[in-house]
Amino acid sequence: MNRATAKHLIERYFQQLTEGCGNGNCTNEFCASCCDFRPLDNNSAAAKALELFKINAKLCPHPSKRESYPDSSAEENTQLDNKMSDMDLSPNKEDISDVHYLTENTVCMILSSCEEEGDYSALIRIIGKVFSNSEALVKSFRKDEPNRTKNLDSFTPTDDKQSEQPSEKMGASSAASLPDESPTEMLDPCEVTVDINAVRRVYDKLLSIEQVEAALVNALVYLTPNMELDLDYLDVYETNPDYLNIFIIVMENSNLHSPEYLEVAMPQFCKAMSKLPVTALARLSKLWSSYGLRHIRRIMETFQQLITFTVISNDYDGENLVNDDETVVAATQCLKVVFYASILGGEVDVEHNEEDEDDSESDELTLHELLGEERLYKKGPRVDPLEKELGVRPVDCIKPLIPFEDFINESVNDVVEMDKDFTFFKVNAETKFSFQSCPFILNVITKNQGLYYDNRIRMYSERRLTALYSMVQGQQPNPYLKLKVRRDHIIDDALVRLEMISMENPSDLKKQLFVEFEGEQGVDEGGVSKEFFQLVLEEIFNLDIGMFTYDDDTKLFWFNSSSLETEAQYTLIGIVLGLAIYNNCILDVHFPMVVYRKLLGKRGTYLDLSDSHPALYQSLKRLLEYTGNVEEDMTLTFQISHTDLFGNPILYDLKEQGDQIPVTKENRQEFVDLYAEYILNKSMERQFRAFKKGFLMVTNESPLKYLFRPEEVELLICGSRKLDFEALEKTTEYDGGYSKDSQVIKDFWETIHSFGEEQKRLFLQFTTGTDRAPVGGLGKLKMIIAKNGSDTDRLPTSHTCFNALLLPEYSSKEKLKERLLKAITYAKGFGML
Repeated sequence: MNRATAKHLIERYFQQLTEGCGNGNCTNEFCASCCDFRPLDNNSAAAKALELFKINAKLCPHPSKRESYPDSSAEENTQLDNKMSDMDLSPNKEDISDVHYLTENTVCMILSSCEEEGDYSALIRIIGKVFSNSEALVKSFRKDEPNRTKNLDSFTPTDDKQSEQPSEKMGASSAASLPDESPTEMLDPCEVTVDINAVRRVYDKLLSIEQVEAALVNALVYLTPNMELDLDYLDVYETNPDYLNIFIIVMENSNLHSPEYLEVAMPQFCKAMSKLPVTALARLSKLWSSYGLRHIRRIMETFQQLITFTVISNDYDGENLVNDDETVVAATQCLKVVFYASILGGEVDVEHNEEDEDDSESDELTLHELLGEERLYKKGPRVDPLEKELGVRPVDCIKPLIPFEDFINESVNDVVEMDKDFTFFKVNAETKFSFQSCPFILNVITKNQGLYYDNRIRMYSERRLTALYSMVQGQQPNPYLKLKVRRDHIIDDALVRLEMISMENPSDLKKQLFVEFEGEQGVDEGGVSKEFFQLVLEEIFNLDIGMFTYDDDTKLFWFNSSSLETEAQYTLIGIVLGLAIYNNCILDVHFPMVVYRKLLGKRGTYLDLSDSHPALYQSLKRLLEYTGNVEEDMTLTFQISHTDLFGNPILYDLKEQGDQIPVTKENRQEFVDLYAEYILNKSMERQFRAFKKGFLMVTNESPLKYLFRPEEVELLICGSRKLDFEALEKTTEYDGGYSKDSQVIKDFWETIHSFGEEQKRLFLQFTTGTDRAPVGGLGKLKMIIAKNGSDTDRLPTSHTCFNALLLPEYSSKEKLKERLLKAITYAKGFGML
């Protein structure tokens, strides 16, 4: 039995289960007309139809076709026609009843006829018939069949009846491919057989008629269950790639965001679309990328509105997760297609990729594998199938068609439970949907929660492994990454210890960090680590050491290509950045964005010079835009010069014998590209490779690269530069007898709000251990102000580990301000109170 015959039989079983055979005395237990039959919904009926086909169950005779009478109302006719798409039409409309698919001219002629008569019932029936039938829709609005269009325009039924005969014998899926087109003939993935402009013009005419809108909704409701069946069990797209036409035509409807569609039609449609194979989704994404901003934004907003509409219409909790909502999941997967279309339609650089260092896989079983935990600790980031099919990643995007922020759905972020979502992401990815598999829909705060769970689980796992090793070897367990450093020799001590750990047992870097300053009593609950990071960075970024250069205009650091420091120093910086992310600490680091792009696998290009070396960027930009004689006026060659650590000039040939090659109008783009390649990649390759190596020692098994874009990685490491103290005031909690109405608390906030930017940063540093806001802003910082005795001359103190300020009840606002300023200005070191 061929595939078409099988599909035809399954459809017969489906019709029998949903509508019956029409015989009131039917005894077939698998027929809806049987008195003992229990009604099924469409999804259950589809699954049952497949089962009945497999066992060759009894099939009732075809029900007699129902009729639609001329005196029926338009609304009744619409319902009937949408229930059975192949039913007979009104006897006085014989010519129209032979239209089995649509063209723009066909619609215009029927519409013109209906307008003359003042009755749209014929148009409604035709729309209902075609739009509820996958075979008819696949063959509609073709741009490559002028003969077919001509026949339809003249309403000659002969040719259409001939084309319909094979349909009855072959079934819908094979008939849908009647215009013979094998998949191999479609050379261009963006090339489709639908005349998209014609579809848009048709919708412009139809959507102005209210009754037609209802017919389109009903038709889509009837169409989608059959599409799910086609895609689930019959691999219809592989048989006929033109099946994609259905999704292209439906998504051109500009009213899909309206409630009539969002309630029933669009949820079912998205479920069907999510079942398309990856090759089909990739074609759809490439096609949509060519549409232009207005159309692709409309499609994006349709899926976003469906997600939001569904989320706010339901109540989710620990038992009823948003991850289990089929509509939200399907719409999110459809939104992913638009997300990649936005990337493809924007500015993309799929070249200039850093070579990943190959991790040699050992044949020996790890302890994680022996414990059955290998799924939790897979190396490297996962690759999205659609991303792989398209050959483009979010990090390749220079500027998307639609800003990345517009794909974030806040209603989903409000209800997703990241602890459970993380479990689905790491363990049950095959059976459960995780929103982390579609990270574009999550904001950086939510993704940071997922990263936090990943980091904590790794810490606990390393703690367990350490305990197991110590039991076997009879040694004292060491569950933490302990660093004991001297404040005045912090770089030497940290470098020696971390270098030793990275060589002997790199997995120790994934333990929870525990820092102790020699000779100080502070216990590290987070605050000591914060100061450790700060002091290490102050030392390493000291210009006297010469590891980095500093641009006074941009306030940014860059790798010193002529630095005399060893690679180990740069590895230490990479480890420190990785440890900061791993231990949820904010660092005062000032790198241009290209550094974070390079950490995620991209090489620097000419455009990256705009924020790392703005003066050079402007010079090269003027060279590219120069309209005069480049060779004579600029007198440049492919040899460049720059200064070393001691101010001595260094000459470098961008090409062999570069001093002999003049820069001309023809080769200036090559000159610019080679110049940028040297400055951003080659000149500091040794330093950056060591830096990245240290960073990956901590983060190589983290989902960081999969979840976050470069600008979000910067936010994770550096925190937000925006300080909203109004938000901090709203979220601050009080203890020890204070409340927001206490006079000293009112004086305190008035004082804080009167501070300048630098004083506010000093206060934040004093209270939290960093002068940056965490991911999400100061409103996400849970600060506590506790009463520390009555009026006194003692200074305020803080527990940076807990973001707690211990504030005495000063007698006046002036005294509070004087004591507070002194405390935040001269604070350094840890002691026990």
